[in-house]
Amino acid sequence: MNALASGFAWGGFALNLAVSAGVAFAVLLVTFAVALRAGVHRIVDVAWGLAFAAVAVSSYGMSAGYGDGARRLLVTLLTVVWGLRLAGYLAWRGRGQGEDPRYERLLGRASGNRTWYAFRVVYLVQGALVWLVSLPVQAAAYETGPVSFLAWLGTALWLLGLTFETVGDHQLARFRADPANRGTLMDRGLWSWTRHPNYFGDFCVWWGIFLVACDAPAGAAATVVGPLAMSFLLIGGSGKALLERHMADRPGYAAYRARTSGFVPRPPRGRRERDGETGS
Repeated sequence: MNALASGFAWGGFALNLAVSAGVAFAVLLVTFAVALRAGVHRIVDVAWGLAFAAVAVSSYGMSAGYGDGARRLLVTLLTVVWGLRLAGYLAWRGRGQGEDPRYERLLGRASGNRTWYAFRVVYLVQGALVWLVSLPVQAAAYETGPVSFLAWLGTALWLLGLTFETVGDHQLARFRADPANRGTLMDRGLWSWTRHPNYFGDFCVWWGIFLVACDAPAGAAATVVGPLAMSFLLIGGSGKALLERHMADRPGYAAYRARTSGFVPRPPRGRRERDGETGS
């Protein structure tokens, strides 16, 4: 069955998988070198978004002559805009700060050389995750059929997710910048509807990108592991679950947790009781 008949250019996609793996690991390798020079590994968080953008751009170039031009451009723009926004925000938030406590704890487990331990468990793992999560981006670039309603529905879901991320990050940054809020818990705006508006936004972004790749059933079946992996990371891995373990003992957090959705936004239960609530 040829690519036009199947709606998916399998030969080009297979080569793209290898190239995108090299691109993702190249970004993380450069980041590793920069982190060693700077003395902090938190820089890898900035590289997370940049690596996705790099994979999207390389897939766009590699898929020329294979996939539908409009879909190739659409999925590239969705991924690059998301990746650059995230990278820029994390770079701004981390400016002038020392090592992230998460990486301090992680590297504290090293039994040998901390540098190579960091390379293995942080940079190599993140490179592999970028490649895995970005499978729908790569697949969408090789679909030969025209953009359908399903792809535009995915774009709308992506926009919802990006809005939640951007607004939630902006609200939290303004809250933390106000000295009057020092020691209090952020439970306003989107943060009163969900304890994790940024993680919920990421969830919507990557399921939206997956829908853009769903016009060819074969491509969708081959790449659904991408948004599933991101969902696991956001909800049960290094996202929501890890942060809530860190916050569990903060005064007022139990009450905030009781009245506020843990992920999918909904109106808060009951009234806020600000007195005595502290946290970060």
